[in-house]
Formats: sequence, structure tokens, C-alpha cells
Amino acid sequence: MNTYTNNKKLTAMNISYYDFQNLPDDIRYDMVINQGRFVEEKIIDNLKYSLYEVSFFSVEVIYNISSNKITGMNVFENRSAYFNG
Repeated sequence: MNTYTNNKKLTAMNISYYDFQNLPDDIRYDMVINQGRFVEEKIIDNLKYSLYEVSFFSVEVIYNISSNKITGMNVFENRSAYFNG
């Protein structure tokens, strides 16, 4: 487990939505991929959308398949934003 800002031990299971949003991008990506719970993924054109649960919110990581790089991240505070029922 890594030590993050303000000497707090933050893990994917205990971080708040707002604390997560205030972390640097590289730490957010690392936390999601290494500690988040994978939910599902889908591929549209050349992009792979991977959905993870992190604490009490969810994160979608967007990968560009051809360049093999992360191209974006969407954070959903409310799970009903993407779950149907």
C-alpha cells in the first residue's frame, strides 16, 4: 500500500469521492487499476472502456487500443448513473 497526500493511507476501499478527485491523475489511475474492483468492459471502435468500483463510487478508465495508452477517466459519484436497476 502506498502513502499518499497529507500522510494519509488511502486505499481504493476507504477513499472519499472528493479526496479521490483531488489526487494527481497518475495516483488515481494506479489506485483504480491496482485496488479497484473490476466490474465490466466494452470496446467501441478503437477504445476500451473499463469500469471499476472504488469505495462508494465508480471509475471508468478509457484505453486507446492502438496506442496502448490510457486516454481518459470518468468518475461517477452515483452508481445509478450507469447501473440499470
